[in-house]
Amino acid sequence: MMSIFDRYMFRQAAGALVLILLSLSGVVWIALALRQLNVVTSGGQDTMTFLLMTTLALPNLMVLIAPVALLVALIHTLTRLNGDSELIVLTASGANMWSVARPLILLALVVSLSVSAVNHFVMPWSLRELRDQVMKMRTDLIGQVIQPGRFSSPEWALTFHIRDRALNGDLQGVLMQDNRDPKQSMTYLAEKGVIQKSGKTSYLYMTSGHIIRREDPKTPPQIIAFDSYAVDLDRFEKPGATPELKPRERYYGELARPAANDPDFLRQPGFFRAELHERLSNPLYPFAFVLIALAFVGQAQSNRQNRWQGITAAVVLGFMIRVIGLGANNLVVINAKWVPLLYAIPLGAVLFAMALIWHNARPRQGRKLSERVSIAIGDMLADLRPKRKSAAASAPARTPT
Repeated sequence: MMSIFDRYMFRQAAGALVLILLSLSGVVWIALALRQLNVVTSGGQDTMTFLLMTTLALPNLMVLIAPVALLVALIHTLTRLNGDSELIVLTASGANMWSVARPLILLALVVSLSVSAVNHFVMPWSLRELRDQVMKMRTDLIGQVIQPGRFSSPEWALTFHIRDRALNGDLQGVLMQDNRDPKQSMTYLAEKGVIQKSGKTSYLYMTSGHIIRREDPKTPPQIIAFDSYAVDLDRFEKPGATPELKPRERYYGELARPAANDPDFLRQPGFFRAELHERLSNPLYPFAFVLIALAFVGQAQSNRQNRWQGITAAVVLGFMIRVIGLGANNLVVINAKWVPLLYAIPLGAVLFAMALIWHNARPRQGRKLSERVSIAIGDMLADLRPKRKSAAASAPARTPT
């Protein structure tokens, strides 16, 4: 049963998490949209296809964004509560650190379950849908190939060109040349063309044109005039071989128990192993980030300088842990002996943060351990900054006259 303070704390942290998660997701979506902008500008696709493709790519990155957004949200919430002296009042009333930690750990559990759901269900589904959309775009002759003023070749020895496209979609000045058959060359010329779909098949209806057929380069071509002629466009599309399923596009059962004769697994077993354990270890990071935020920012402080040192230390330590985890994932691809490292990194961060919390809770004189770690990280960052020469040292010396 949650107390009034637990509900208040959970509500404050969850609200900040939602805002930060939406902000980070918006930034990531804009980056994805800029990368996929050529789908509309050069690919001839509509806006809905563009929005669908960029949105389907989001779940792949949400599993990385959500724990980081939780860390930032908790630091913001604890800092605001400390600035408003709410943590000081809570500490003075006799509450300990775990009174603050209880609702935050519950929020971490919610984020962890959400990350697991995205990892095992949403992400594979979205990536498969995205792959199907990309294949559809690449094999869509109408949107990808038939562009005004362009000579386009969807495959070898096949060329399309139109002079212009009317507002109602009619094609003007159609040229289509098919040299794929070495025994016969076909060229279609028409004043007007209309693309129509019947079920899943697309047809090009041409009017007032000619067909130029040449079977032997040494003989004159055959010219056939027509008033109307229909061509099945599906036979001109690229052959659609079924692509391989990448490890990220597979569900848990396909990663944990792949088929013995699966060619993708036989070719790259390390990627399957790394993806499986990455999905299982990702839900541990929200708990690690909650405890890191509590260790550095969760205690009542009146010194503003120490507060900013704790914020800096929590952010730097959280990002370092996540980057090290991503690097460990590459090691797992190479060798299976590194698999425990994927779990040891977040669990080690949990134990380290709990040790800091326990050490800081003990009454002692002098600086707390979290303060000493914050100062050490601050000094490390200061050493990485380029040192500026003072104006007095850089100014040329003047000789007295």
